[in-house]
Amino acid sequence: MRGKNEDGSFQSPFNPLKWGDAFTEGNSLHYTWSVFHDIEGLKQLMGGNKEFVATLDGVFTMPPKFDCSYYGFPIHEIREMQIVNMGNYAHGNQPIQHMIYLYNYAGEPWKAQFHARNILNKLYSPHPDGYCGDEDNGQTSAWYVFSSLGFYPVCPGTDEYVFGSPLFDQVEIQLPNGKKLEVIAENNSEMNYYVGEISLNGKNHSRNFITHEQLLQGGTLVYQMQQHPNKNRGSKTEDFPFSVSLKNE
Repeated sequence: MRGKNEDGSFQSPFNPLKWGDAFTEGNSLHYTWSVFHDIEGLKQLMGGNKEFVATLDGVFTMPPKFDCSYYGFPIHEIREMQIVNMGNYAHGNQPIQHMIYLYNYAGEPWKAQFHARNILNKLYSPHPDGYCGDEDNGQTSAWYVFSSLGFYPVCPGTDEYVFGSPLFDQVEIQLPNGKKLEVIAENNSEMNYYVGEISLNGKNHSRNFITHEQLLQGGTLVYQMQQHPNKNRGSKTEDFPFSVSLKNE
């Protein structure tokens, strides 16, 4: 993603590591993923599944370099990115917090599972410094609550929650309609953070998301956890979450 000038021209020169200016407290690597309604379209512009995943991977594997020339000094969000040591992934600022779930849109959901559990364990703790950055109206806490359940609402305006890796072995949710939803992570442990299979009320659930309506029906959502990734589950196009450019039946 690249900022535009008032006359409609793209900013030049362009440095994807530059914080500020066209991007609020972040850089192009953080805001590029903010095409919530059409990740499929973004993926196609990047060249397809493999290229998209490689770009996602690159954010985590590159050094935490930055250009702070717009601010004149490293703002605290930059320092927080450096401290967490996850490349250019800056969980301490909200624009990138949905990024890890985008692996579900490209057939490699096990990478979302790995990063979700890693962030839950590494960047949150019950101590005075238990947050890795700003809370900002509850978003950083909301990410933790949803991700701990094993799913996250990536795109506002859709009814889908995209799967990650549940933190707790068992959670019971009292729904507003009086029904109850039980979320169970079988064989869950620090080593078993990959999802082998998912079932909803005893039926296999192959898709990389679950809908709000399905959750409101209550019942039991079961994750079968394991030490190694299941690279077959969720790898088909029909299992991907909603995108404007992708018509799932």
